[in-house]
Amino acid sequence: MKVQYDFHIHSCLSPCGDNDMTPQNIVNMSKIMGYDVIALTDHNTSRNCPAVMKAGKEAGLTVIAGMELCTSEEVHIICLFPDLEKAMAFSDYVYTTLPPVKNKPSIFGDQLICDENDEVIGTEEKLLITASSISCMKVVETVKKYGGICYPAHIDRSSFSILSNLGTINESFGFTCAEIFDMTKEKELKEKHTYLNNLTIISDSDAHYLEKMRIPEYFIEIPELSIDSIFNYLR
Repeated sequence: MKVQYDFHIHSCLSPCGDNDMTPQNIVNMSKIMGYDVIALTDHNTSRNCPAVMKAGKEAGLTVIAGMELCTSEEVHIICLFPDLEKAMAFSDYVYTTLPPVKNKPSIFGDQLICDENDEVIGTEEKLLITASSISCMKVVETVKKYGGICYPAHIDRSSFSILSNLGTINESFGFTCAEIFDMTKEKELKEKHTYLNNLTIISDSDAHYLEKMRIPEYFIEIPELSIDSIFNYLR
């Protein structure tokens, strides 16, 4: 079956995410646009995943618990987990690897934690866009310990991507998938970095605002709409 997806969406907990990116707004906009499955991937945290997953379940939308991890090299990595418990355990671990820098809401945003009804139940005081101490060379095995999978985000961008920051992607990292934001660049990237031809390539919105949640353009073809099938596709 063909499944419309977006595995890279931020909520109001991400410091650069708009306060309108609440659980209900994310889920309802995804339903309106026709997505079958989405993943919530806030910067360095999964603390809004419980609310978005509850809202998704009520609306009949599959939601995967995830995170956009910032490695020690300031490379953004999408991390996805088979269930909420594993995602939250990884989130707690990542929190201990972040520097003790406090958020300044007037500069970076409010970092709001919500429940499934969009009620604000807390805020995160530690700034979530700093680099963790987890390196690119260790991220695959670290995420695997928590039952998850991961892949480099927006590799075609000039900042916070594995190609812009490290200049290469090869077998030593252990990735099986990569995300390209602008798929018109896929051919050029594969010609320049031939290892990409060995990887599954997907494209996500990286939406931080409701208006940036794009109309579905791409799909994955899997036997059924299940976490196992999705993870097998990405591996």
